[in-house]
Amino acid sequence: MLQPIIQQYQPITLEQMSAIKLMNRTDTKFVTSLPVLCRLLEMARDEYRAQETDGLRIAPYHTLYFDTPERAMYIAHQNGHLNRQKVRVRSYVSSNLHFLEVKTKDNHKRTHKKRMSLTVDDQNQWPALVIGNQGEISEFLHKRLRYDNTTLAPAIENEFQRITLVNRACTERLTIDTSLRFHNWTNHQRREMTGLVIIELKRDGLQPSPILEMLRQLRIKPHGFSKYCMGMAFTDQGLKQNRFKERMRSIERIITTENPD
Repeated sequence: MLQPIIQQYQPITLEQMSAIKLMNRTDTKFVTSLPVLCRLLEMARDEYRAQETDGLRIAPYHTLYFDTPERAMYIAHQNGHLNRQKVRVRSYVSSNLHFLEVKTKDNHKRTHKKRMSLTVDDQNQWPALVIGNQGEISEFLHKRLRYDNTTLAPAIENEFQRITLVNRACTERLTIDTSLRFHNWTNHQRREMTGLVIIELKRDGLQPSPILEMLRQLRIKPHGFSKYCMGMAFTDQGLKQNRFKERMRSIERIITTENPD
């Protein structure tokens, strides 16, 4: 469904993308369905270029998130704490690149991401590397994480397909994630969100954005979506989730509309 549309876009290479520095970045997320995304991509074709890596414009991603046994990072987000962190291993599957990342959101709602490359591509070894308290990985976490990394354990993993667009003025990036799937490492619950689309607009300050008017025309409104928190909430009903209830209901409506019984 998406491949024929995205192939009509002018390409931009990963090297060209790396030269785009959004120093005063603001991030806004949106949630919609696949049919609406197709309409959006048709509308945006002349204003954006599509990132192409090794011939691919729709790239597979895999992520493994870690948390404490008490799910302290999840609870901090659920309780609305502005100062919060996440720890994950992000894998760019087609490029065979893997990074350990610590994401910190500060009191000004700015997100700061620090990461280091992992040379081990065996996903089964990642938990031992992260919690092993040895070498440069331990040093990396000790400097950046407010939690004891020896208490961390795998919490949930996800897989999805990503399209990355950049506007002609190179003042914003747009990531579009589809085919999202979760696997909870603790209770082994799985959840597929077929038909759901997560869009994230990353732009330089208050620069004009071509996509915002298109989103408005299609009635796609800003909608918070943390892959970690939503994945945990949908796969572990024992977790506190009152802050996420309305978001979960709106997501269920999209999924149900796209996949009626």
